[in-house]
Amino acid sequence: MRNFNTDLERAEYNRVIWHSRRGMLELDIVLESFVKHSYLLLDLDSQALYRRLLTCEDQELFNWFLKKEPAKDAGLAAMVEIILTANRERADAQ
Repeated sequence: MRNFNTDLERAEYNRVIWHSRRGMLELDIVLESFVKHSYLLLDLDSQALYRRLLTCEDQELFNWFLKKEPAKDAGLAAMVEIILTANRERADAQ
């Protein structure tokens, strides 16, 4: 776990974890795993993009992660790929 410089940084990270919890188990597994293992390794712009991804509807996210349809926004589509790749690499390493 990362050492945070301020209580505000810790609170923001905890908020991201909380918002990564969705209403669907499938999304919870994908998003919570990513945020707990990879989010803090992202640069600030990518962290902001992840937080923007969290504002999307669950059904959109579900379709994107299952590759039923791509996100129309190129940045969000790239973040979906980053998440899928990070989770796949972590699973392969175990």
